[in-house]
Amino acid sequence: MKLLARIAVFLLMASAGSLLAFQRRGFQQYDGSPFGSIPSEQSNEKTEFGWSRLRYDSASYNRFGGGYGGYGGGEWSRDYPKADRQFLLALRRLTRIDARSTEQVVDLNSDEIYNWPWVYAVQAQTWTFTDEQAKRMREYLLKGGFLMVDDFHGEADWEQFMGGLRLIFPDRPVEEIPNDDPIFKINYDLQQRFQVPGEQYVSTGRTYEKDGYVPHWRAVRDDDGRIMVAICFNMHLGDAWEWADDPRYPENFASLAFRLGINYIMYGMTR
Repeated sequence: MKLLARIAVFLLMASAGSLLAFQRRGFQQYDGSPFGSIPSEQSNEKTEFGWSRLRYDSASYNRFGGGYGGYGGGEWSRDYPKADRQFLLALRRLTRIDARSTEQVVDLNSDEIYNWPWVYAVQAQTWTFTDEQAKRMREYLLKGGFLMVDDFHGEADWEQFMGGLRLIFPDRPVEEIPNDDPIFKINYDLQQRFQVPGEQYVSTGRTYEKDGYVPHWRAVRDDDGRIMVAICFNMHLGDAWEWADDPRYPENFASLAFRLGINYIMYGMTR
């Protein structure tokens, strides 16, 4: 069996062991979390790559939202931290990247983001920024940072997302990424792609949410043509990572989601 075909089984076994450990000592997340902070031996790991998730101010804060385990931290925390942990398991399993074993939450209220050259954000149709936050994100991206955006759907979400993006880049265009772009070939050949649904697929069989029938892989580039912001629109990769250990969620969706994430990391860290 090919390695990618085994990833769901691997995650199911790994998660079972991990959950037993978490039940004993709680999820270990960023400082201030109700589950406690990351232990120093993990937060100080010397690795090649560190996964970070963007915590942003939300225009529609949902105190009952959030990720795995019922943690309500705002729209930025959808599927957090299980999706992040599952992806890191796959990244370490499927590549030779020496990746940090735990995620990091960063925001734009300090220069901390400059320590994390690759950032993931979800539900970005709700994001909003102060002038200072928008300036810091703009400078971060223009200096070589990479932002991957995921999990928003339909034209209303797109218009709201663009309202926040325009605070960062008022004039830069958003374009469709062509199939032959290096981001789709840098590790896995992903010229043939399809819509990756959220967990609602398990109960509905629908790959789309709202009126987001057609998936789009879009980008904002710098003056040299490098992708700075990779936009996964009308899809939910985070759910695919989170649900990869559930036999009800199809393996082909999870496999594509992992491949996309790995390609985006390879691109963001080498271009």
